[in-house]
Amino acid sequence: MTIRHAGQLHHIGIGRTHARTHVILLIQDLDIRIINASTGELLRELTLDTTRDYQRQPPRPGTTKRAEP
Repeated sequence: MTIRHAGQLHHIGIGRTHARTHVILLIQDLDIRIINASTGELLRELTLDTTRDYQRQPPRPGTTKRAEP
């Protein structure tokens, strides 16, 4: 998903699970909520970091980073 803030594009990751899902964005200043339009489920809540172009998803609980070979 892509939004424009202060003339700059920012990309927000919501995951492959939600690809092609119709969503509603609630935006107030830098606070963003992404809601599934058909179920009302909150998919993601974040504060936009204007220093980054891509807003990564936080890691899922219980997952660890893979070690680099």
